[in-house]
Amino acid sequence: EVQLVESGGDLVQAGGTLRLSCVASGFTFDDYAIGWFRQAPGKEREAISSITSKDGSTYYADSVKGRFTISRDNAKNTAYLQMNSLKPEDTAVYYCAAKEDSLPLGDLLLLAPIYDYWGQGTQVTVSS
Repeated sequence: EVQLVESGGDLVQAGGTLRLSCVASGFTFDDYAIGWFRQAPGKEREAISSITSKDGSTYYADSVKGRFTISRDNAKNTAYLQMNSLKPEDTAVYYCAAKEDSLPLGDLLLLAPIYDYWGQGTQVTVSS
């Protein structure tokens, strides 16, 4: 059974930090790019960042560049999203997703519809 399980969401003050984790099982993690997305109430799902499976190339939405860092540990089947300088507008449910990337996809990895598997999400709330 394929599973992506996010954790690390919390309530933090503006300017604070959080580190989200995404633990994968049921598929070959090394063959999949990982993306992080978020969805705030009443808004569409938004791409945050992605990282390729083999060379670790990363992509970021402009809204989080310089504040968020994506990484992965293939030995642990885990991806991470380090979030610094959090703002109230970062409040959302954060999801990780996996996309098989034997072919180079580049910044297409910031498009939600191409992803194969999704987690259930973790809530991040940033208070002002």
